[in-house]
Amino acid sequence: MWRKQQRAQTMGIPDPAAYIDRLRYPVDRPDSEEYAALLAQVQAGLETDGCAVLKGFVRAEGIADLVAEADRVSPTAHRSYNRTNAYFTKDDPALPADHPKRRFYDRSNAFVPADNFGRESILRAIYEWPTFAPFVQAALQEQRFYRYADPLADVIVNVVEDGGGFPWHFDTNNYTVTLAVQNAEAGGDFEYAPSLRTATDENYDAVAAVLNGRSDRVKSLTLEPGDLQIFKGRYALHRVCPVAGSQPRYVGIFSFVEEPGMVAKPERCLQLYGKVLPIHYERAGVRADSLLD
Repeated sequence: MWRKQQRAQTMGIPDPAAYIDRLRYPVDRPDSEEYAALLAQVQAGLETDGCAVLKGFVRAEGIADLVAEADRVSPTAHRSYNRTNAYFTKDDPALPADHPKRRFYDRSNAFVPADNFGRESILRAIYEWPTFAPFVQAALQEQRFYRYADPLADVIVNVVEDGGGFPWHFDTNNYTVTLAVQNAEAGGDFEYAPSLRTATDENYDAVAAVLNGRSDRVKSLTLEPGDLQIFKGRYALHRVCPVAGSQPRYVGIFSFVEEPGMVAKPERCLQLYGKVLPIHYERAGVRADSLLD
């Protein structure tokens, strides 16, 4: 019945209101008492440890549609492999050998670019739902908040396959907004140490304790399909534990930025998505063949 009603209402274009559990998460009723209570709860989680999880944000009946969407586009994921430290910086031989900046780990990436998510995409429908971004902005209490204008990166899916994961790292951006779509058969827990560093103190000893598996500040989350996570990762060391099994882990990523009209640099697009569009060269003021020079 739910599927029949959803299709009839949308005429081929997904209706985000049919997927989101609006009884638990009334993000479309900003003037209601229920919205105010939800917002206070999410803000409290972000204030406490930089993480808020809205369990079952997408209704259970809609998960199969999200998985089908991810399955359909997963072959287009661009895969890359490298070794990185928690800071995404180069090795510094001037530092001691056991310094956190000199601790490098294997990292594998597989991202489905945003140009695979058109008007028929459920993820895009949620991202562009007029009430969604204002809710996330209010939760984060950000003054400047815009949907990412990058046609390759505004709505993407991260695909993690057998043996893959994300090693310990700090984000280069202030926050991430993600939607769990499918878990792997095993592994894939999200671990984080909130507020491990500040803008003025890198707190390398505490970082080393986490890397060495000797910290009591690490928290662990098992995110289930349909869970929406808002996470402040610039100052929280975090990782996705390696996954196992033939079923990939899918996570949708909704990108928001602090300036309107922002797009990624060409070299960043090439690294993450395996291609670059004219808009990236134009905004960067470089030739289309510059990355081959």
